[in-house]
Amino acid sequence: MAKVLKAGILGGGQLGKMLLQQAANYPVETFVLEDDPDCPAAHLCHHFIKGDIQNFDDVYNFGRALDVLTIEIEAVNIEALEKLENEGVKVYPSATALRIIKNKILQKQFYKTSEIPSAEFKVVSNRQDLENYSSFFPAVNKLAEGGYDGKGVQIIRTAADISKGFDAPGVLEKMVEIQKEIAVIVAVDDKKGIVIFPPVEMVFDGHLNLLDYQFSPAEIPEKTLWRIEAIAIKVGKSLNSPGLFAVELFIDTKGDVFVNETAPRVHNSGHHTIEANYSSQYDMLWRILLGYPLGNTASILSSSLVNLIGEEGHTGEVHYEGIEEVLKLENTFIHLYGKKQTKPGRKMGHVTLLGKDRYDLVRNALEVKRLLKVISKPILG
Repeated sequence: MAKVLKAGILGGGQLGKMLLQQAANYPVETFVLEDDPDCPAAHLCHHFIKGDIQNFDDVYNFGRALDVLTIEIEAVNIEALEKLENEGVKVYPSATALRIIKNKILQKQFYKTSEIPSAEFKVVSNRQDLENYSSFFPAVNKLAEGGYDGKGVQIIRTAADISKGFDAPGVLEKMVEIQKEIAVIVAVDDKKGIVIFPPVEMVFDGHLNLLDYQFSPAEIPEKTLWRIEAIAIKVGKSLNSPGLFAVELFIDTKGDVFVNETAPRVHNSGHHTIEANYSSQYDMLWRILLGYPLGNTASILSSSLVNLIGEEGHTGEVHYEGIEEVLKLENTFIHLYGKKQTKPGRKMGHVTLLGKDRYDLVRNALEVKRLLKVISKPILG
């Protein structure tokens, strides 16, 4: 009988919830560290521990009795993970890889030293530094740490926009004329085996700067596909760590490919794999954590994915309008994250649609956006 390993997840949001849903298929005892006992993952783990994932003592004391530890968000205490690694706890991805990815300055420098194509950049210490690079505009100012879901990113088109920049350490990245935005999930096991999921094509909400909907597999020329796959594999190998990595890339108007950024965890761009691929990103991460062979990343069917985002003007107890109508659409799967409160721009769930025809997938994705609204419950007088 396989040994039941003790596995911990730092963070209890929707990514942790979906990871735990997959954990039920494996011999594993699950632990979650999160400061909110009502978080989406709290009721699905074997053991919930209330604590701060950024606090050294909370993370260290949580991890010391575990066999393996992973994350569902980058904002974790790296020093505690380093100590746990030194004491024999397996941390996936490694503390070294997390340190590189967590900080946008270190991440951009990693791409440069690893000869991974990425947009030209300047390191800035504060808002005043931006004034020294006016000839570099238009550019994107990204916070070194703390940015998430579209936050921590500001476009600086001209000197008049400098006041919008961040008065904190970060990078100023030359703006790329984007033709398409692509993401590739890369899986690396502890024997340095590596597999990649088919690239997906992402469409972003220009107002909220977060993923609106996407299609898989991406519609791109074969040579561009080869280039994207080669770059994604190089990122996975160069980080020199087991784990699951989401590599986000730009294809510019000339057809060149650049890495935008990498996430060291399961990712929004891989949610569709639950229904659309033989092994989902969540199944794949458990295979890595538990030392099992890597799974089959091939698509079963083409898919589209729509994020369910809190509507403007709605804050409070959540209410979902249009679920029944959406479920009438063929091969449609709703995932609600279990967050009790909605607010404008908050990710509250997603819908995956499967099909063979891209036109139908586009049409149905837009239909989901029209029908399903995330609003707050009306207050009854």
